[in-house]
Amino acid sequence: METFVSIVLPVILYIVAIVLLIVLTIVGLRLIKILDKVDKVVDNVDEKVNTLNEAFAVIKRASDGISSITDNFVFAATSAISKLFGKFKGNYKEEEDYE
Repeated sequence: METFVSIVLPVILYIVAIVLLIVLTIVGLRLIKILDKVDKVVDNVDEKVNTLNEAFAVIKRASDGISSITDNFVFAATSAISKLFGKFKGNYKEEEDYE
């Protein structure tokens, strides 16, 4: 029994430790490869998002321009209509004064 504990058990433990070290090395290398692939995918997605950001910026500028033009048109139309009705009210009172 002493020979088993003193000779065979350390040999088995060393073999298990070597196998475990080899397995952990292989798993570590595979994880590094997986992380490289994930990094490439993240970079690709980041490039596509940046492209979309530029497209959305163009769309935002266009919508802001259209909104500005529409606001100016509505303001001009409102001003013209208010002046028109103001003149009608003023002309009506002036016509009464002349008669």
